[in-house]
Amino acid sequence: MAAPPEVTTKNLTGKYIMNKTLSDDSDDILKLQGVSWFKRRAISMFTLTLVVKHYSDEGGLEHVDIEQTLSGGISGTNEYRTLDWEERSQNDDVFGAVIGQSKRVKVEEVEDEFLKTGWTEDAVEDGLILAVARSDTPKSGMEWKAELTWGFEVLNGERRYARHVKFTSSDKKDGPIFKHLYYDYAGPS
Repeated sequence: MAAPPEVTTKNLTGKYIMNKTLSDDSDDILKLQGVSWFKRRAISMFTLTLVVKHYSDEGGLEHVDIEQTLSGGISGTNEYRTLDWEERSQNDDVFGAVIGQSKRVKVEEVEDEFLKTGWTEDAVEDGLILAVARSDTPKSGMEWKAELTWGFEVLNGERRYARHVKFTSSDKKDGPIFKHLYYDYAGPS
């Protein structure tokens, strides 16, 4: 289902279901992140649902909390993003030890062309969410970085929540991997 116009990068609160038909396959990224074949297979077989709570705290800091579940009610990785560009460590059940940071950015502040193109006018006007996650290499033994922009795109005539992903890894020498992830809006959370 298309996302309504009142759901924007300034108010992402709602429920979203990953559209596997429209999204790029991300198995190659998961493999480079050290996710086992078994977990990758399970991820590919299930549907991912995001329940998003977007709010500002009493100090005015913007937060995006995301509960992820796989079909059948299987808990996934939860994301707790504070849009202040501070680094935060997390031990993730899927990705291991990671360091993440997030902020709101104007499109012109984004350096990579892939990450900054294709967005709706309201996403450009309100700003995108820039989220960066990287392996905590001393703890994980892996070396990778995922840069994501979050916003809205019109795809096949429908306005959709989207994430653009640029992924780099020390195990991939021929340049970054670029992916689009698209979500169906499933209503308020």
